[in-house]
Amino acid sequence: MSSSPVIFCRAVSKCYNIYSKPQDRLKQALFGRWRRYFDEYWALQDVTLAVNAGETLGIIGRNGSGKSTLLQIIAGTLRPTLGAVEAHGRVAALLELGAGFNPEFTGIENVYLAATLLGLTNDQINERLDDIIGFAAIGDFLEQPVKFYSSGMYARLAFAVAAHVDPQILILDEILSVGDIVFTQKCMRFIRKFKERGTLIFVSHDTGAILNLCDRVAWIDRGRLHDVGPTKSICRDYVAAMERDRDDSSSFRVGGRPREAPSRVTLPVRDPRADLLESSNRRNKIEVFDFDKEAPWYGTSHATIVDVAFERPDGERLASIIGGDEVVLRVKCHSTVSLAHPIVGFQIKDRLGQFLFGDNTFLTYVGTDIAIEKGGSLSATFRFQMPYLPSGDYSMVAALVDGDQDNHVVHHWVEEALVFTVHSSHVINGLVGIPMNEITLERHRA
Repeated sequence: MSSSPVIFCRAVSKCYNIYSKPQDRLKQALFGRWRRYFDEYWALQDVTLAVNAGETLGIIGRNGSGKSTLLQIIAGTLRPTLGAVEAHGRVAALLELGAGFNPEFTGIENVYLAATLLGLTNDQINERLDDIIGFAAIGDFLEQPVKFYSSGMYARLAFAVAAHVDPQILILDEILSVGDIVFTQKCMRFIRKFKERGTLIFVSHDTGAILNLCDRVAWIDRGRLHDVGPTKSICRDYVAAMERDRDDSSSFRVGGRPREAPSRVTLPVRDPRADLLESSNRRNKIEVFDFDKEAPWYGTSHATIVDVAFERPDGERLASIIGGDEVVLRVKCHSTVSLAHPIVGFQIKDRLGQFLFGDNTFLTYVGTDIAIEKGGSLSATFRFQMPYLPSGDYSMVAALVDGDQDNHVVHHWVEEALVFTVHSSHVINGLVGIPMNEITLERHRA
């Protein structure tokens, strides 16, 4: 990734004139030099942001925070009221569904229209038309006006065009939120390949996708650049802020500190014959680090998680696990208030923040009376067979809430409650490997 900016937003602001009545527009045109007949709405205010060549920048924020307005200004489809934007390179933008399409034109006609607007000649479009049609995969609908398209078909065609105009800068605004899983996976394969050669700006409400794709994240809030920085920390703060807004109490807090990367432990030298018998380079060795009471957290803190640990089924605390073994995850909690319907849960994430697996106590105890009195304690255990994990670093979220899965108060949500490192693994592809009950291979005679 180059350190030279290919996009630079300098103090960008955008103001819209809001008229309370239609006739006020005419009054403004006739008498505007003496009186103002509108209210100003600043969708963006003083946003300064640089995007480096080869970087993938994520943009997150609430609905109406100004994300789409910023993208339109960067793409050149909207002029800022104040400030300026510099963009160096061909920009392909997928903003509102169907932007750049004429609803009366057929799909093929809109391919030529959109590709021309993005800088291709007719000869270049003809050369790439079969690839565009194959990527879109909407069949006979290509000959129909796009006003009859579903949102997913719009997205397929728009993405197919943008993917084949050789952009140096690609801007995506929630494009992966529509369409089926086959289309989404095809787009993700293209995006990952594009990241190797181009600059990507990606807007999504899906923090999992942001964590998976982006090098940095810009958080836009109420038209202003609230924060910009490393993907993991910005997403964590954003999720905590969304939870704070949802919580109707005045005691919601955010605390803790990021855990330092675990130091690599050099495994002791062993007799090679014992190594050969007891382990191999494919054994799924998982080193578990202690529960961190200072890990980043958010919630009311009226009830807190005081310990998280892996144990053997007989109760022995574990500092290491072998993939495929049966383990017990124990989460201990203490409450300074009464809890009517406590729920304890956990999530396992990889180093990119992708959610791998997890569970909670809700379904097991729904409809039962398991209330906790003020000053009481509780513990939750989850007994399962540990999946095989690829080599790398992992973290666990532990959470304690009161209510149900849809409506609840978050008392303690602890990011990185546990971290663990997988030193070796036989898993090459996929996010996890599943322990098999039985695998057979039989030869049959012809």
